[in-house]
Amino acid sequence: MPFEVLTMGRVGVDVYPLQTGVGLAEVASFGKYLGGSPTNVAVAAARYGRSAAVITKTGRDPFGEFVRQALEGYGVDARFVGASGIAPTPVTFCEIFPPDDFPLYFYRLPKAPDLDIQAAELDLDAVRDARIFWVTGTGLSEEPSRSATLAALAHRAGAGAGATVFDLDWRPMFWTDPSRARAFYAEALRHTTVAVGNLDECEVATGECEPYAAAKALLAAGVELAVVKQGPKGVLAVGRDGSAAEIPPVPVDVVNGLGAGDAFGGALCHGLLSGWDTRRIVSFANAAGAIVAGRLACSEAMPSEAEVEAKLHEAALAASSPTAHAPARASSSASSSSSSFERKA
Repeated sequence: MPFEVLTMGRVGVDVYPLQTGVGLAEVASFGKYLGGSPTNVAVAAARYGRSAAVITKTGRDPFGEFVRQALEGYGVDARFVGASGIAPTPVTFCEIFPPDDFPLYFYRLPKAPDLDIQAAELDLDAVRDARIFWVTGTGLSEEPSRSATLAALAHRAGAGAGATVFDLDWRPMFWTDPSRARAFYAEALRHTTVAVGNLDECEVATGECEPYAAAKALLAAGVELAVVKQGPKGVLAVGRDGSAAEIPPVPVDVVNGLGAGDAFGGALCHGLLSGWDTRRIVSFANAAGAIVAGRLACSEAMPSEAEVEAKLHEAALAASSPTAHAPARASSSASSSSSSFERKA
């Protein structure tokens, strides 16, 4: 049977400190977790009972085996996880300085195996048949991944398939020539039905950084739904039919903002598959991201539907209370800019 959610792109191992508020030089112990933004999105979707798989590559090493075992443990199909000899499986370290400082250190040089995905290796039937296909901007950063990603998008668009989500996912350190990004983003957007990004990512893709202008530019580029994350102002979603929804942030006592954007993505997929209206989809996704911002890990922290519904109920009660307009605690939401909790692993 076709997958409900099929993602493509980055994978790795997150090595996160078990102490917060100190730099890596002072950290005494670490936890090891499955990582990589589209991989985490697949894990998040599986937590809602969705059939999910990821197209990626690891190195030929023990961490690659860990990736496969972790995916299966989370209920994500690993059949499309290949192996490349160009480099070891990437690892990512971070520092945790709540509420809004989470420096990331990627070890992906000279080139990560997940950028060695070849177009000829793709199962295009699986790409075509998936109810949601999810790609990221990082997948466009280098060949052969760029050609493979664009080939998958073109094949899916030509078949008139279901929703195709483009996570704008701007990581300038992964691009040899960042000035070339907009042209490749534009090509991807022509084959995309949903685009998701924060204001910085929208500016890279469209040249616009004002939320409504960015959403309109994404719609003009070809998408049916533009989702613009506005940091502490919440999330803006605008449809081609002219509908718009602005969703406020969900307060959370932040532990680690990394992975909140991936939780948002998996929840977005669940909402789209459930046929909810745009406001409900984005509200649900925003709450899912806030939950993960309040937890240490990324993939391991993805919430269940019941947990997200409870968070929505809690947020609604807080908003209606007499103290709702009191000064906020140290908190934020999954919609924050790249300097805060929208960050993806």
